[in-house]
Amino acid sequence: MKYRIIIPFFILLLITYMSCKKETDATAVETSEPVAAKDVPPASEKYITDTSVSIIEWKGSKPTGSHTGTLCIAEGDIFVKEDSLETGSFIIDMNSLNVTDPKEGEDKLNLENHLKGLKEGNADHFFNVTKYPTGIFEITGIATKENKNVIEGNLTLKDITKNISFPASVSVNGDSLKIVSETFKIDRTLWNINYSSKSVFENIGDKYIDDNIQIKVNVRAYREDKK
Repeated sequence: MKYRIIIPFFILLLITYMSCKKETDATAVETSEPVAAKDVPPASEKYITDTSVSIIEWKGSKPTGSHTGTLCIAEGDIFVKEDSLETGSFIIDMNSLNVTDPKEGEDKLNLENHLKGLKEGNADHFFNVTKYPTGIFEITGIATKENKNVIEGNLTLKDITKNISFPASVSVNGDSLKIVSETFKIDRTLWNINYSSKSVFENIGDKYIDDNIQIKVNVRAYREDKK
């Protein structure tokens, strides 16, 4: 009888541990001041982002839970030479910000409007899409670290630019190209997204929102002459 109690309890602990581990598996990116973008190399081929399927997933957390959502890529050009990613840039449509948890209803709408800064008095709490309708990611380099492709680039949000690097798989298959990042974390306060940050505001107790936002990038592009 004791074993029947202990074994399920052990399994429950293991499941809980794995869930927590998954929650914290996102890689914290290296962040620095912006650097000059790479020139487009001669004889490179241009790939145009398929905006119908390319997506950025995000997740924000607080002590009482988390919210998830997506952002769309408005346009983007990627340059490839001899099947290797060289450089490129993407424009992020901040007005496309979508909350996927909750999936529907008034809570979803209220959260989207708060994040976009569309509610009276909260324009600069988060992204202020009226003033800053787009973000930009510009590839500045490709590196290999610990047997992984690492994309380096300038991320601009709210007119603030920082260089970040994150691991991603890059595959070029003839006319098509895929970039799929690992889940990584950026510190939102570096882009002046400070609402309820305990590193910015004092004495907010457990009413804070975590500084780190989890990001996953999934881009599909097609060679210009095949688009």
